Amino acid sequence: MKLLVPVSFDWDQGNIDKNRKKHGVHCKEAEEIFFNKPLKIYPDPKHSKKEQRFLGCGITNKKRLLTIIFTIMDGKIRVISARNQSKKEKREYAKK
Repeated sequence: MKLLVPVSFDWDQGNIDKNRKKHGVHCKEAEEIFFNKPLKIYPDPKHSKKEQRFLGCGITNKKRLLTIIFTIMDGKIRVISARNQSKKEKREYAKK
């Protein structure tokens, strides 16, 4: 999947605090992966019953590997969850 440029975000107030409290990921840090390369985006059919969701694996400006679960609403990225990559996700992300 390729994102449209410019990329913009629509944050739900509950998700901003949830991701920071639960996973230590600030909303601005989560946004960084969409501007850094490589960015790998996969469909998330398991969780796409009500809306189409995606899983994005990327790297922050401080080299933190994150996985972001998101949807696209009105042309904006709406982050649902932001967390550190799992071991399996890190292996996949490292592949070219």
